[in-house]
Formats: sequence, structure tokens, C-alpha cells
Amino acid sequence: MSDGVLTASATRRDAIEAWFATLRSGMTVALSTHINSDGDGCGSETALARLLAQRGIHARIVNPTPWPAMFHFLLGDDIEEASARGAAALDGIDALIVLDINDIRRLGQLADTVRSLTVPISVVDHHVAGDEPVGHIAVADTAACATGELVFDIAMTLGLEVTPAVAQSLYAAILTDTGSFRFSNTSPRAHAIAAALLAAGVNPEEMYRRIYAQVSVGRLQLLREALATLHADPEIGLSYISVAAGAMERFDITSEELDGIVEHPRSIAGTRMALFFRDLGHGKVKMSFRSTGSVDVQQFARRYGGGGHAKASGAMLPGSLAEVQAQVVADARAYLTSGGTAA
Repeated sequence: MSDGVLTASATRRDAIEAWFATLRSGMTVALSTHINSDGDGCGSETALARLLAQRGIHARIVNPTPWPAMFHFLLGDDIEEASARGAAALDGIDALIVLDINDIRRLGQLADTVRSLTVPISVVDHHVAGDEPVGHIAVADTAACATGELVFDIAMTLGLEVTPAVAQSLYAAILTDTGSFRFSNTSPRAHAIAAALLAAGVNPEEMYRRIYAQVSVGRLQLLREALATLHADPEIGLSYISVAAGAMERFDITSEELDGIVEHPRSIAGTRMALFFRDLGHGKVKMSFRSTGSVDVQQFARRYGGGGHAKASGAMLPGSLAEVQAQVVADARAYLTSGGTAA
């Protein structure tokens, strides 16, 4: 495959150049992403922070929730990670760049502060814009396999160096958001970019070990308990699983260790839609939706104020675990019966 596949489309390049024209050397910018940041959010933030530094722009990371331990290795010693300071870390910035979301509500506790900011706010994202988009200037394309792909395009378009540290962050972003190159968003270009990142110094075995082979005993114990709640309806293609309130505390695990649990019900033969319910313990239930084939869970999630991708979305509802599960399972059965695709 020729190097041409690594060149961003003209539309993306134009968007990148217009976005970068709003930045200048000497600025201090904040980078943020969604609550409970994942590999794409963390990888995109750390890669972009290092790329901006090449142009004399200082970036500090300010997330609404703590930096995940499993991605701590992406930070290094050269990045200011100021999430613990909360909204106060947004004081004195010249611009805000939000990555991997385009709905302000997904900024959690930072949302109200961001709404009141008077500095330029831009978005780098590959999701469909939510009901309340975050910024006014965007580098956005739902065709990108991950936000990390767009950050790679920023580097290529602006002639910035993809150092080993930048490559590692971008590889983490693309690897995790494509499900280790298993999901339907895995494009030929995703593989081509991954190859370029390997050439830039990424060690794939080391990345696998850091991201997927650091599981705690508690995580496996919680998984065992969660699997006991598994329900599967092969006739309609619906499978679901749940985690009770207090389970994370009992097994001494963090929310990031719940990542991937929804893949277990999705892996059942015949499943078209998989649901994961997590009781937060204070009258709210967090839900993850996954699908196969043509089923669009983003449209399903939007009825609950959530969103994401066609095959991977989430939402949150008030109520007890039993109440929410009964309602959403019934809705999911009806949705699948009607076809499970966008209207």
C-alpha cells in the first residue's frame, strides 16, 4: 500500500489548518476529554500535548475524572496532568481543546465551568455531535476509527514529528478504540497508521502487556460475579449482564477495570445487542450498549440522553438496578423487534 493512504483528506487538512490558525506559540491550552477517560481519550490527549509543544504551545491536561492508572505510562515526565485541581486548572488558559467527545455534558463536573469560559473552545473528535456540542471550531470526522487517527492527521498536516512517545500514545488510542483491530471501525487506513507508528518506535508486545495483561485478581473476581447475572435470549439476539452496587469496593477495583466486560455478552453466538448495567449505588445506573451487524445502539442510547457510536454507546438513568434493567431490556427487545437500526 502506498504512503498516500496516510495522507488526510482535503476536508480534514482544511479543518486542521483552520483550527491551528487559532493557536499561537506561547499559549497555554487545556486539553480535556470525557468522564472516565479511555485509551482513545488518554492517548489523544498525551499525543496532542507533545505535538503542540513542538510549536511552543504549553498544554495541561484537565479531565473531569482522575487519570486511569492503566494509562499512566502515557504521561511520562513531560506532561502536566492537572485533573486533580478540578475546574481551577482551567484558570489562566488561552484556549480549551476537547478531545473524543462533542457533547458538553460528558465533561461531567467541568461542564458548567466550560459553559462559562470566554476563551476559544475547539473539538477534535470522531463522534456524532451531541445535543449540546462543546466548541465552535472542530476537527471532526465520524469516519475516523478513533480520535487518535485525527491527531495523527494533525501531525502529518502540520509537519510535526511523530516521536516514539507520540507514536505510543496514538497507538494506544487506535488499538483500544478498534478493539485491538477487531471492531467494524477498523479500516485499511487504521492498519496503515498502526504500521507507521510501529516504524516510529512502538513495541506492540509491550503495548499489549501494559494495556491488556495487567489484570488484578479483583477484576477477575468481579467478572465471575457479573457472569452469574448473564441473561441471553438467542431468539431475539439480546444478551445482558450487570454489576451490583458496592461490587467495585468489595473487590477493590477501579471503574477502568470494568472496561471490556460488556464484550462477554456480545461474544455470545447470535447476539445482536449486548447490555451492561452498573449500579452506581446512589439511585443511578450506568449502561453500556454494544451491537453486531446492522444494529445501531447509538440511536438506542439517545433515547436515554446518551450516545457514542453505532456499535458502542452508553447512557445513564435514575432508578434502582432492577427498575432500570427491566425498562431498558423491554425497550431493547422492542428495538430489536423493529429492526434495531436508525430511522
